[in-house]
Amino acid sequence: MFIVVRFSAMIRACTALLAVSLALSIMGAVRRDDGEPAAAVSAPAAGPVLVIDPGHGGLDGGAVGADGTVESTVNLDVALKLEALVRFCGGNAVLTRESEELDYPDESASIAAKKAADQHQRLELINSTPGAVLLSIHQNKYTSPQPRGPQAFFGDEPGSSELAELIQDKMNSALTGGRRVAAPASDDIYLMRSAQCPAVLIECGFLSNPEECALLANGEYRTKISLCLLSAWMESGEVQYGGYA
Repeated sequence: MFIVVRFSAMIRACTALLAVSLALSIMGAVRRDDGEPAAAVSAPAAGPVLVIDPGHGGLDGGAVGADGTVESTVNLDVALKLEALVRFCGGNAVLTRESEELDYPDESASIAAKKAADQHQRLELINSTPGAVLLSIHQNKYTSPQPRGPQAFFGDEPGSSELAELIQDKMNSALTGGRRVAAPASDDIYLMRSAQCPAVLIECGFLSNPEECALLANGEYRTKISLCLLSAWMESGEVQYGGYA
């Protein structure tokens, strides 16, 4: 019990510190010069593992904003920030990709085959990780420039909707245009349909909205997104698992 309380208090203190003016400086401190995560403040506790999936990448850049902002690069930056924050606070996290470059199987000849192979590789990592909880990070786009605001979509596995609602609450409170509600993920989203763990897909905002696209292109705003996800993740860990210890 002591370990649980101590870890929870440490996480809350860490989040509060990052949420104030020191967020960006800490983000720089928790990644080494070679780009790898620095050692956590304390050894990662046993418990759920946050699998962070930066959507798209490689040959698939995803949506593109009117100013040229590419979805896959925004997804990756948010994911790297979130991974660093989780590790800094002593939690467990893994990434489905760590750069814009992806290794495709030699037998995957077409672009479609390469994309499918990449999705299969990500799913294998997710489903082979004990205690996995999936957060898949994306950006939205629409034919009209008016829609804006982040939204969380949840899978069918137990715990998914609760985590999505926590994420949605955090984003609605902290991010621009946050008035949406968490909703079930579409059945045609492969990872969300096939992940055998709690899973949430986060559309952080609309690249088709010029004002929101400018925010999503800003590193400080992406740090704010990652802090929302961190806060929801640790609350969900305490609710679903009775603490991380």
